[in-house]
Amino acid sequence: MSDTKNNLTHEQFITTAIEAINTEISALALLTEQIDDRFAQACDIILTCKGRVVVTGMGKSGLIGRKIAATFASTGTPAFFMHPGEAGHGDLGMLVKGDVLLAISNSGESDEIKMLLPVVKHLNIPLISISRDKRGMLPRAADIVLTLGQSQEACPLNLAPTSSTTATLALGDALAVALVHARNFTSEDFALSHPAGALGRQLLTRVEDLMHTKSEDLPLIHQQAPLQQALFTMSAGRLGMTVVTDNANKVVGVFTDGDLRRGLEKGIDLQTPMQEVMVSNPRHISKTMRASDALSVMNESGISQLLIIDDEDRLEAIITVHDLLQAGVK
Repeated sequence: MSDTKNNLTHEQFITTAIEAINTEISALALLTEQIDDRFAQACDIILTCKGRVVVTGMGKSGLIGRKIAATFASTGTPAFFMHPGEAGHGDLGMLVKGDVLLAISNSGESDEIKMLLPVVKHLNIPLISISRDKRGMLPRAADIVLTLGQSQEACPLNLAPTSSTTATLALGDALAVALVHARNFTSEDFALSHPAGALGRQLLTRVEDLMHTKSEDLPLIHQQAPLQQALFTMSAGRLGMTVVTDNANKVVGVFTDGDLRRGLEKGIDLQTPMQEVMVSNPRHISKTMRASDALSVMNESGISQLLIIDDEDRLEAIITVHDLLQAGVK
């Protein structure tokens, strides 16, 4: 190994970085010239696939392949990565009729993938290859040949896979994105494969998952009841509000902690009937609304609680900003 003593200035480090990035940008520009009917045919094959997309590749191509498979799987295209070396020692059993094999080799000459091709052909599994050009064993054996173009690696020795792996990753993303459009894949579909993350909580959590229901002794008070009685109802309910109803138990208004503070500042009489101090026509939402949308309604309206009212205008539940924030909804 040569002397590792640094002989670059900070400016030279920056210049080198920019040159490397520009080299990879050039590789991506070259890739766009390779996108033609072959790409569309590859999408057709994957869309009609009854099984999974099995992605394989050796070395750096394999690392990129793992990411491509993960992107497919999270965007509606069932997929997984199969290591070609392990496949030659038993893991090839992962590949079954109905699958599609997406094989990655920049040179098109990966020995590990070459060993698998007789079995792939025997199973009549469609083979899509990704390589820098159409030459090589792999593209010659493939049903669909996707190419990257003869780009220069960002590595100054033009040896370490850099530009080529960036282009391969971009091509995999392009396939996944095209398939998302073709499948009409929605944000809700995406959330189903990401339930543990913040995005999953945002897209999957509904108001009905967090709301306080009738069984929890919701704070209700009649419109003729005095304000003094409402104070006890609000305190017992611990939701920072009480819901005002009429003789038919229909919701006619709300009264919150904030309304109470403002009333006390004006010297309000504690014997005042609730119908004179309540806020009429309170905001209400559907229990099937996304919890994140409910939070947006609260923020836009400057309120901390929302009512869920049934078809007969009776109170069904209450949700508060505290419930949403405690559940990690943003």
